[in-house]
Amino acid sequence: MDVATLTAHDCRDLLAGREVSAVELTRAYLDRIAQVDDVVQAYLAVDEAGALAAAAAVDAKPRDERLTWEGVPIGLKDILCVKGMETTCASRILKGYIPPYDATVIAKLRAAGLIFLGKLNMDEFAMGSSTENSAFKTTRNPWDPDRVPGGSSGGSAACVAAALAPWALGTDTGGSIRQPASLCGVVGLKPTYGAVSRYGLIAFASSLDQIGPLTHDVRDAAALLDLIAGRDPLDCTSTGLIEPAGPPEGDSLKGLRFGVIKEFTGEACDAGVRRTFDSAVKAIGTLGGVCEEVSLPSVERGIAAYYLIAPSEASSNLARFDGVRYGHRHAGSQDLNEMYVRTRSEGFGAEVKRRIMIGTHALSAGYYDAYYAQAQRTRTLIIQDFADAFDHFDFLISPTSPTVAFKIGERVADPLAMYCSDLCTIPVSLAALPAVSVPAGFSDGLPVGLQIIGPHFSERNLLSMAHAFEQHVQVGTVAPLRAGSAEVTP
Repeated sequence: MDVATLTAHDCRDLLAGREVSAVELTRAYLDRIAQVDDVVQAYLAVDEAGALAAAAAVDAKPRDERLTWEGVPIGLKDILCVKGMETTCASRILKGYIPPYDATVIAKLRAAGLIFLGKLNMDEFAMGSSTENSAFKTTRNPWDPDRVPGGSSGGSAACVAAALAPWALGTDTGGSIRQPASLCGVVGLKPTYGAVSRYGLIAFASSLDQIGPLTHDVRDAAALLDLIAGRDPLDCTSTGLIEPAGPPEGDSLKGLRFGVIKEFTGEACDAGVRRTFDSAVKAIGTLGGVCEEVSLPSVERGIAAYYLIAPSEASSNLARFDGVRYGHRHAGSQDLNEMYVRTRSEGFGAEVKRRIMIGTHALSAGYYDAYYAQAQRTRTLIIQDFADAFDHFDFLISPTSPTVAFKIGERVADPLAMYCSDLCTIPVSLAALPAVSVPAGFSDGLPVGLQIIGPHFSERNLLSMAHAFEQHVQVGTVAPLRAGSAEVTP
């Protein structure tokens, strides 16, 4: 059986039906990684020995004692702490850091018996929209290796799109799950802020970061969300879900009202993306949904607010990386201050340094009210705009990204153009809302995602709606690099 065609549910069913062992399934994905990842560059590290040992332990258990998802492999973004496994955030400053503990989501997946294939590439400290900011490698889009996979969870999205794991975990601060999901033609879900514990997630911006799934389809996304969600006493911001997310049900959108966000569908969108989005709106209408335009005036200031709030929080969170307790330390410094300066100069990349400086300036005396406080007031207006819209609509929709995947190197020298890649996703993060990106079609042969946004803690209905759309549209986004995969031999 060809692993390139398998969803996580398929893997589960093969294991449950005794058509394949956990070791055989894990070996097939490891062989696939060996065959394909030289091109995609999705993995920073593959834990072959650990994965096979964990799979063998699953096979050794009596069948009637196995858990539902036990033996299904998964890829992990390298921002999540895994006990005994190097965790770098794709940064030189954490090269060699081995966490002594599991993040809460990792502990949940370990308890469920999932097999960890390895750590996936990302923009350094999750700061970027293309995965070109990694200190170690540039991940490539399985649809076109000359193009970016998006970011910061580009390794996770490319991993799933290239069938290097049936599903993966990413993180979303301003769009870092949804935007790469759109560019790579997979499903990406950002849960409501607080639905998933952030304990053991190396922080970028604490009021925005959220862990979520990247998968082949909506059904897998709902299942993975249910595995990782929940209230956690180790994270004071976690709340869990009001009700489990899945499995998603229904194939009709009759009676549901959809607000088409005016500010995300204008000149900022490429013509091809807009055409694909218009087709998605028509498909929703065919399923019985009612689509009407809605204006959210404050979202146009979302990027400006985000790039003050997120760097401000980053400048505080990243102050802990000083070379004293863990990670890289400059050798030969004459005093403590020199060690700090040289360690951070060598350890942090250009984009991380840029954001630390912006954030430190925004928080400094004399500038706090003009920048950070003003950005927070704008955030409040954005939250209110969304709340007003949900008084009239069940869901809001937009393109996930205003463009398809762009060429590697095309925006590296233009930070503003790079930041605008998250035009449609950032306001949703500022409002702490759940949103999913679902493949909606193509522009110039490259995937386009539909972003569906729901009220707080509406994941169950949101995913059911996305599932209905997915089943109707049947985009069939199978990247060229998913051809000719390794086989599972029972």
